[in-house]
Amino acid sequence: MDLGDRGSQFRFLIRDRDTRYTAIFDDVFTAEEIEILRSPPGAPRANAHAERWVRTVRRERLDRMLIYTPRHLRIVLDEYVTHYNDHRPHQGRAQRPPNRETPPPPVVDLATIRVQRRKILHGMISEYSQAA
Repeated sequence: MDLGDRGSQFRFLIRDRDTRYTAIFDDVFTAEEIEILRSPPGAPRANAHAERWVRTVRRERLDRMLIYTPRHLRIVLDEYVTHYNDHRPHQGRAQRPPNRETPPPPVVDLATIRVQRRKILHGMISEYSQAA
């Protein structure tokens, strides 16, 4: 398995001590110079951020769709990750998505402004923006 260009984006991999993670799994990441950090034994809440993301993606997406193949799952997750990081508001960041540092645009009067709707995941999610 090759991580390609994405491997340089990461410095750490945080994982639990499950026996499903073999030495070969670790070797893929260490070859890309990614340090593997194992959660402490008997500490189920040590990886709270990852657990929260898994719970969110399951609630908002996977529990509402029938996934047919691993390829279909990858497509759905890739599209959802883009939505999650670039558009979805996060309360802990003052309604900003993770990839945006500027505050959200001010609220506008919809009676005077045209709004454009973009369907995500075949209409299961809608993103709205101001039309040009």
